[in-house]
Amino acid sequence: MHVNLSARSGAHRITTLAAESLFGKDRQPKPGAARALERAIDVQRPLVLANLRRLRRRNPSATIHELAHVLGRDYLRTVTATGAAVGTTAAVPGVGTVAALGLSTAATVAFLEATALYAQSIAELHGVTTHDPERSRTMVMAVLMGEEGISLVNALLSNPSGRGAPEHWGKVVGQTAPASVIRSLAGTLRRRFLRRLLARQGSALIGRALPLGVGAVVGGAGNHMMGKAVIRATHSAFGELPTAVPGELESDILAADGAGETANPPRA
Repeated sequence: MHVNLSARSGAHRITTLAAESLFGKDRQPKPGAARALERAIDVQRPLVLANLRRLRRRNPSATIHELAHVLGRDYLRTVTATGAAVGTTAAVPGVGTVAALGLSTAATVAFLEATALYAQSIAELHGVTTHDPERSRTMVMAVLMGEEGISLVNALLSNPSGRGAPEHWGKVVGQTAPASVIRSLAGTLRRRFLRRLLARQGSALIGRALPLGVGAVVGGAGNHMMGKAVIRATHSAFGELPTAVPGELESDILAADGAGETANPPRA
């Protein structure tokens, strides 16, 4: 009984600390947490092109479908390993609860960065260029929000005459929707995205910070499940892949190849 009470007390402390680190007294996301999450999904196109260029170098004879498969496989491995690694570190004696939560927050940011890179790389394979940061962020937020994000996108993209939104909304958000619609959609998604993600990741923070090695299992399994959901949502957003790498993307990759790795500017 003593062990159970102690475990419950520890879990309650972790829950409280996680909530305090993410939300203010007004139950709104803290500015620092919001900025960190928003920055994490703001992946610049040169990094996306570098990712695709490295992928092609490793798989020179791969078809576009095989490239997409490798992207998904590598993404899932990355986010699963990150979650498990943080959970394992949190179990090391001497790593306190606060330190473990700090590591777990870093893992959340890493998950978002990997997701943004993956989703934008898939978009590029579909011929949807990611030049426009606002369009790219909007796509990534909708993918991360799952069904709720897709419902919001569909509601704003639906034709006033009563026609529904396009089946593959990612291409419309990334290319053809008017800038005014994207701004409205981005504002709506941002408000809901932060609260939903922080609430969801609050549970992940607690899981990764659990003692006795349990965090490694919870962290890895949780990230794996979320990663698989991201892959499904991303492919649903863009539909069937083209038969070959789009010409503009091919030209951009070749141009980047000629300029070398140093041509990719660091993130601001």
